[in-house]
Amino acid sequence: MLFMAKLDDRSARHDRFHQKAKKEGFLARAVYKLDEIDEQHKLFKPGQRVLDLGCAPGSWLQFARKKVGDRGVLVGLDRAPLGGDVGGARIVVGDVMSIDLKELKGDLPAFDVVLSDMAPDTSGIRSQDQARSEALFERALEIAVAVLAPGGNFVGKLFQGPDFKKLIEAVRARFETAKTAKPASSRQASIEQYVIGKGFKS
Repeated sequence: MLFMAKLDDRSARHDRFHQKAKKEGFLARAVYKLDEIDEQHKLFKPGQRVLDLGCAPGSWLQFARKKVGDRGVLVGLDRAPLGGDVGGARIVVGDVMSIDLKELKGDLPAFDVVLSDMAPDTSGIRSQDQARSEALFERALEIAVAVLAPGGNFVGKLFQGPDFKKLIEAVRARFETAKTAKPASSRQASIEQYVIGKGFKS
């Protein structure tokens, strides 16, 4: 089960990133997390093929389109169709845990960037939420390893928990570099971190 804050979230209405997203035409404040990560780690190039796991409501796809341009290819996966066109992306409806990777790739031989802003539907029980987040992150990494082209990049959200270091090491084992980041637009109380793998070693 996935959760993504939307712009009609009452708790976010006075948030400066929410207001900025609304003004700039993005579907969610989460876009500024990816913007900051990309600014630091240079994830995108024009013409790339990008896969966004748990893509609703679509702001990361909107941002990716600006970075890869019209020649780039965008594919998003989520449990339900998105409300309208998002950067010209092909949206696949399905469960990340059971999706057929051939359905994600379609006619593409591989992707250059795999993104995951997936988070569990939170229960309020910290250990349970951490375990669910770790399972989603592991699945995102598994998909990235299966579909990335050599030299590709990966970004995945992960709640800090008991297996945090182990999962970072799993990224380091498959990529030239592995870094973590907590963007300024992440809510202060959040235990989320983003793990960035650059230079996929096929």
